[in-house]
Amino acid sequence: MKYLMFICGDENLALSPEETAAINTATDAWVREATARGVRLDGNRLARTDAATTVRARNGEVLVTDGPFAETREQVGGYDVLECADLDEALEIAAAHPVAKIGTIELRPFWGQ
Repeated sequence: MKYLMFICGDENLALSPEETAAINTATDAWVREATARGVRLDGNRLARTDAATTVRARNGEVLVTDGPFAETREQVGGYDVLECADLDEALEIAAAHPVAKIGTIELRPFWGQ
């Protein structure tokens, strides 16, 4: 089954340079391991929410707004596409992601699976 894994966190979370380096190193290791296992198909970090543009089409009119759709403390900061045997394996992979310790990981199966 394929899953989209959203990596969510508070983009204004103040981490020390040492904490930032540690999470980046741990994330790089997670990426290498998940890719080597064959469960991570793709993924990337996203730009900050101030670079986001929201598009809506309502009553024949296109509405474009700067910024994210939702005003929440945690925002999507990256994604990974996983191909796992089942939800249990996807949960194992997601729980091992370093951001799971300071943010939130959301898993969603692709439509129709």
